Amino acid sequence: MDSWQLLLSVLAVVLLASETQSLRLFLAPNTKKCLKEEIHKNIVVTGDYELSDAPGQTASVHVTDTRGHTLYKREQFVENTGKLAFTADEYDIFEICISSHLPPGQRGPNREVFLNIKHGVEAKNYEDIAKAEKLKPLEVELRRLEDLSESIVQDFAYMRQREEEMRNTNESTNSRVLY
Repeated sequence: MDSWQLLLSVLAVVLLASETQSLRLFLAPNTKKCLKEEIHKNIVVTGDYELSDAPGQTASVHVTDTRGHTLYKREQFVENTGKLAFTADEYDIFEICISSHLPPGQRGPNREVFLNIKHGVEAKNYEDIAKAEKLKPLEVELRRLEDLSESIVQDFAYMRQREEEMRNTNESTNSRVLY
């Protein structure tokens, strides 16, 4: 494999990794399901969620980081849709929890939950940017591509840093095993 094929392969993986992530799950009454996502520093995360109708049930959504800081919280709501947004202050793993609530002694159906999460370049609303800056469609697309290429450069820099750290650990381990 020559260097161009390798570069194109890595670029394809990075582009696929930056796509929107959607998930559908079923939530039984009075239960909670959580998802974890690894996010880099200064990355904007947006999302929307939709729950199926379930008379008498309420829901809650919580987003926390590994230190327990709350980034988004909406409790005991009866609406079936909502949006969330936050910016990662540092590289961390974030947990998104959705719970369903039903009064004691009552029975209800499982709720179907659709969760759509976007982060990085995908989370930006380029229509709003175009209106605010009075950009033409081609200029908007160029801005989006510029942001995407910057995101790819940052991802490569992060991968290079991680590779260097792993290489140093490997060399240290090899020298200790040798002696």
